[in-house]
Amino acid sequence: MSRIGKLPINIPAGVTISQENGIVTVKGPKGELSQKVDSSILMKIEDGQIIFEVDENSPVNYKQKQAFHGLYRSLVNNMVVGVSEGFTKTLELVGVGYRVSNQGNLIEFALGYTHPIFIQLPKEVKVETKSERNQNPLLILESCDKQLLGLICAKIRSFRMPEPYKGKGVLFQGEVIRRKSGKTAAAK
Repeated sequence: MSRIGKLPINIPAGVTISQENGIVTVKGPKGELSQKVDSSILMKIEDGQIIFEVDENSPVNYKQKQAFHGLYRSLVNNMVVGVSEGFTKTLELVGVGYRVSNQGNLIEFALGYTHPIFIQLPKEVKVETKSERNQNPLLILESCDKQLLGLICAKIRSFRMPEPYKGKGVLFQGEVIRRKSGKTAAAK
């Protein structure tokens, strides 16, 4: 048994879970998410908890079943947490002249290129921008879908990856970049 897979998931108040044809649907106050679960994993809902078990009669090999056990437990747990509490990521733009603004779900970036960069976010993601004097601009993204939120953050970071010499770029708030000394330190 997988160590993660055998942990039960508590169902919070206001969250409903249904399973039909191998697809798990989780509904809550923040939204609705669906996930297909492999047939080698059995999901049971009892006493306000979700329990995952490995189907021993499944033709899938043993190692793959163990991997699926932990994987699907984690995915469904993220869905339950997402529809009940939601996930938030904060990105910080570090660099002179770097700016961000939004109009609805359309975000405009000024990241030191000759042109602004626009990105249209899906309706499942809520966005907020903060620009205060003498502070780095912040981009706050919120969603119930953890996978989608991670993909969007990775796409935004790819516009200007953090670099180790000056520490400029799009960073997660609180992220520490290992700095390199550059050419002048080698010449001494």
